[in-house]
Amino acid sequence: MKRKIPARILAGAAGLALVLTACAASPPAVVKAGGVERVSVGRSDYQAGLAQLQASARKLGATLLANGGEAGNGNVVASPGSLLLALAMLRTGASGATAAEMDNVLDLPAQHRDEALAALLASLEAFDGDPGSVDEKNPPRRPVLHTANGLFVDKRVPAGEGYLRSLARYFGAGVYPVDFQDEGTTKPAIDAWVDKNTGGRIKKAPAGYRRENTFSMVNAVYFASAWKVPFNPADTADRPFTTATGEKVSVPTMSGVQDLAFARGEGWQAVDLPYAEGFVMRLVLPDAGTPGAGEPYLADAARALAAAAPAPTQIYLPHWDDKSSFELREVFAGLGLRKMLDTETDFDSIQPGLKITQAAQAANITVAEKGTIAAAATQINAQAVSGTVSSRTIRFDRPFLYEIVHVETGLPLFMGRVSNPSS
Repeated sequence: MKRKIPARILAGAAGLALVLTACAASPPAVVKAGGVERVSVGRSDYQAGLAQLQASARKLGATLLANGGEAGNGNVVASPGSLLLALAMLRTGASGATAAEMDNVLDLPAQHRDEALAALLASLEAFDGDPGSVDEKNPPRRPVLHTANGLFVDKRVPAGEGYLRSLARYFGAGVYPVDFQDEGTTKPAIDAWVDKNTGGRIKKAPAGYRRENTFSMVNAVYFASAWKVPFNPADTADRPFTTATGEKVSVPTMSGVQDLAFARGEGWQAVDLPYAEGFVMRLVLPDAGTPGAGEPYLADAARALAAAAPAPTQIYLPHWDDKSSFELREVFAGLGLRKMLDTETDFDSIQPGLKITQAAQAANITVAEKGTIAAAATQINAQAVSGTVSSRTIRFDRPFLYEIVHVETGLPLFMGRVSNPSS
């Protein structure tokens, strides 16, 4: 079965039928290519590919947490889901040694990669909604998960027709023709796209603007949801928290007894704290005195919690409100994606002589009694150059890790570390 794509794609020089969609607001109107259909695939047909995508996202998330971002206070929030989708769109236009390197380093599916990605997106889109409609002081009982892909292409450098058809077919992505030399028009347009698709939580595109760029790919992810069982504000009190540096601080800490999946492993314990529907916040608490930040425990906890039955658990969890930014070229180099950074030929199917010039991510999260609000934007720019008594208690009173996980696919959309909730 197939369905029409919601956003058509800019054709290359081969002359696809073009239809302009008028739009008075920024960003500029999407240009569509007629006759391209977006595939409709079932999740059950690509379980192996989805498992690989989940593992790839975890690898990206662990690398982002290890990088730490630019905040410098030990707290980190990142979106491996957003980064995975941006890199997957870039991989669709890669060839030669760069394509092989990306598949190997990112552990992408060897077969039916794009179909698995289409199945992943279809599953996520079941919770799509308008970020602008969310009252962030009262997160919705029906979760809102909004993902969006925007490609901004310089009008003077045609994008490859085959690449754009693939993006339309598997991602449903739109293309905005712009003039990068006209910074006064194009930069506000890209910023407006980011602002709209993150519900105003991220006002500007994360990568700096360069007039010499000819291509900018942006992925946005926005999440808002109430907890399945909200915390009672009357039970929130200032409680001690030992930071990563050993300092003892007093922070507002929520508490309550809930039926939670709980697991313990060597050096860690963890719970899944459910949202109202379809998502959980996975919280992993390394043992006191555990060396390192404990990122490897996230994958172990995911496996253990999948087999754990919910049981009454007393939980103590601080408020936190964090934001992070990442220079992704450093992250890519650390992963070993050196050909991807250096090539001037392997992205020719996107634009002739395309070379990556900038890459960045910005992310933020707010966690409180009623629920969670989080947003992220990933940008890759390039230039064409050539009630029950609790039986156990878990206190998040020292540095801990967390993920926001889409239950159906297991995809970690957001991932972070809390070293000091008061900073």
